[in-house]
Amino acid sequence: MKNRIHFNVCEREEAEKARLFSRIEEERLHIGYYNLPEQNIDNILEYTAHFNGETENIVVLGIGGSSLGSKAIYEFLKPVKTPKRKLYFFESTDPLNIMEILSKIDLEKSHFLIISKSGTTVETISIFKYLYNIQNSPSNYTFITDEASPLDKFAQEIGSKTFYLPANVGGRFSVLSVVGLLPLALCGVDIKELLSGADKVKESFFNDGYLKESLLNKAIFYAKYHTTYNINCLFAYSETLRYFSEWYVQLWGESLGKKQCNSAFHVGVTPIGLIGPKDQHSFLQLIVEGTRDKSITFIKIEDFQNELTVPDVKLPHLESLDILNGITFHDLITMQSDSVIEALQLQGDIPLDEIIIERVSEECIGQLIYYYELLTSLVGQLINVNTYNQPGVESGKIILKEKLKKNSLNK
Repeated sequence: MKNRIHFNVCEREEAEKARLFSRIEEERLHIGYYNLPEQNIDNILEYTAHFNGETENIVVLGIGGSSLGSKAIYEFLKPVKTPKRKLYFFESTDPLNIMEILSKIDLEKSHFLIISKSGTTVETISIFKYLYNIQNSPSNYTFITDEASPLDKFAQEIGSKTFYLPANVGGRFSVLSVVGLLPLALCGVDIKELLSGADKVKESFFNDGYLKESLLNKAIFYAKYHTTYNINCLFAYSETLRYFSEWYVQLWGESLGKKQCNSAFHVGVTPIGLIGPKDQHSFLQLIVEGTRDKSITFIKIEDFQNELTVPDVKLPHLESLDILNGITFHDLITMQSDSVIEALQLQGDIPLDEIIIERVSEECIGQLIYYYELLTSLVGQLINVNTYNQPGVESGKIILKEKLKKNSLNK
């Protein structure tokens, strides 16, 4: 994994980098996600080994941090690695979406993972109630929750297997825990390689490796100019990263959009996920000529491991496009991203950087996941927010539960 930064960082900020690194090292002692790359996963591997060929589908009931990460990794790998089992997600109470997913799966050949840290997530439990009313065999369900939560107690009562979330790991930082590892392992993803990739970024950052400087530089720039460039656009040049972009939007938005600690000021950097080259024909116009309030990160894949080529075909009236003949699509999409980067550099006032991942693999997506988790924590420290809570989300949940209570009483 490489990171090329195309904006200036003041040399006088070296002391600030040292202070920031020190604060992150201290935070690492009590925030659980930092140490997930070195966890013992024997219990997950032993459990998944018991599943036989009769289970064709793994179905996740979860929302937000309980589903976005594993979905991002599964969809990233799927074009180059045929899944052992298909992975489905119930993430919405939209009845049309629920019925559409149910139409695709055979309940008897499906295993359901019910994921809720609190054990009382309204969306997850409402869908679980619907499914459990149809398929109520305890062996078809595995639960992932906090120990002694209401969902844990239910699982114990019906005799289903339960996995517990590690301490001090919040939902949006949980993809490298059992929340993401279990469904991915059941679908044939090499979770050892996934964690190995994350560990490489962890070691590089905490042991003065090549990524430490770029992560600190980016975080300081984003924090220093967070009121000027208050939008961060992730421009990913591969369709395989579409759901990674969704994961990034939750991670960035829910972690950094806050009221400052010990202050009345509201801060944050708005995340936008884009896919190139499609969004070159839409959102790029706003970036190039719109308000100068955006920083841009391009994510590129170095080796697509595919030599699909534009054939040497001459078409009447399209002779000017014979320049495409013989070019690989790999080279074409790389040239498209490089051309956009050069065009933005010519503007002179749009901060941008490039992240280059080597190929589509477990190790590489593990690197990218952990890189963004670290970057989020660094920026959170600098803009003085609690990166790991979500009071804005909780307030809506409280109101919803009050509405549900009133609705139940009125029946």
